[in-house]
Amino acid sequence: MLTYEHALILFVRHLETEKMRSPETVRAYVTDLRDFCRYLMDGKKFGEIEDVSKVDQFHIRGYLAGGFGRLRKTSVGRKLAALRSFFRFLVREKYLDLSPAAGIRAPKTEKPLPKALSVDEMERFFSRNTECGMRDMALFELLYSSGLRVSELTSLNVHDLDFDNGWLRVIGKGRKERYVPVGTGAVKALRQYLPLRSEIQSKAKIFTEALFLNSHGGRLSARSVARFVKQCALVAGIAKNVSPHAFRHSFATHMLHGGADLRSIQELLGHSSLSTTQRYTKADLAKLMEIYDQSHPRSGVEHPSGRKTKQKASGD
Repeated sequence: MLTYEHALILFVRHLETEKMRSPETVRAYVTDLRDFCRYLMDGKKFGEIEDVSKVDQFHIRGYLAGGFGRLRKTSVGRKLAALRSFFRFLVREKYLDLSPAAGIRAPKTEKPLPKALSVDEMERFFSRNTECGMRDMALFELLYSSGLRVSELTSLNVHDLDFDNGWLRVIGKGRKERYVPVGTGAVKALRQYLPLRSEIQSKAKIFTEALFLNSHGGRLSARSVARFVKQCALVAGIAKNVSPHAFRHSFATHMLHGGADLRSIQELLGHSSLSTTQRYTKADLAKLMEIYDQSHPRSGVEHPSGRKTKQKASGD
């Protein structure tokens, strides 16, 4: 008999060694799969199911149904995705003949459009946070300059920086490597931070290749970065809920507005699919309408010159 707990250990090992998933991703899988395990072990419902081969579609459907009304559809869909991956792995490894999660549809959800800060808001963020510290300013500059995921930022090592060529080596999702440019503002901030980094390491007497360190000399966590971003957004008077990912969205949106093509933005962001990058073209319909109204000769709106375009009536 393969217990659910043993199966979970095998799956985590698969994620870490074969799939090379980040610690954050593995943690998310484990959280959802342990939640399902607690559901199975509820003796009032099933009499405590320990054997993973005894799990069927009804157990999974019942578990997911309990989330409706309590969780967002995206959360329910995420839990189902974790279960699909888990049982697909067990089928592949011959522990199961069929996956009980196969054929269960995820709830339909509308993907939220990316929330980007405006150029003015980004300028305000940097100009009003000059006292936030060299490390934080360097990581803020790098987030916006290179459009990094927060997991990519915290995974950076010192040798990933190439100041001479203005490039940065990034390990993205699926352990895919890419090189992205680093803006002059980020380069300047990083050069100012590196002596402080050496000082932190000396005091902590800990050697690590991590680029961004916490006060104890260890690698800075994604959660800490999110907290710093939120705090500094408030200092800058930005009311919206700002996350590290908002910097990435802002990077892509501002590049798009600046004339960059989608393929280039896709490469810079490390998206495997162009459809993911295309979401940014939908993120600012108001901006597109403004451009249309100002540019199209038959938009029927007043142009900056004061001339108003009039559409001619078609003759019979």
